[in-house]
Amino acid sequence: MRTMLMLALAATTLATGCAAPDRRVIMATDPTLLAAEQAYGFADAVVVGDTATLSGVIVIPHPGETGTEPAFDRVFAAIDDTLKRAGFAWADVVEIQSYHADLPGQAQAIIAAKAKYVKAPYPAWTAIQVSRFLVDGGVAEVKVTARKSKR
Repeated sequence: MRTMLMLALAATTLATGCAAPDRRVIMATDPTLLAAEQAYGFADAVVVGDTATLSGVIVIPHPGETGTEPAFDRVFAAIDDTLKRAGFAWADVVEIQSYHADLPGQAQAIIAAKAKYVKAPYPAWTAIQVSRFLVDGGVAEVKVTARKSKR
């Protein structure tokens, strides 16, 4: 009987998708961005234990901008803000993933923007060419994963 009760409890726990007790969800602080996150069903970041997984931030150049470096600068500043709100720093970043509509044409812009925040020892970085982004006008997207090291 006790075994059946334990199995039923375990099945109920799995079925209800109980969140990890140390899970924190970091939502946007800007009301417009928060409304978009709620409409699409995602967060700026989710922190579980010593790891923060950030959602991708879409690179959208402003009208009249020449080149994509200003847009990449804004994206890296937004990632910096999210890392800080989650209790992390660029030194904790272990992986960067970037997705580009024109990887060869954007490589120098992302490298320049990234260099303002990312210092040695460098995280892993994967850059991928894609054909489309969720948001119209998007030309790239950058996401990071950060992990606090045990000191």
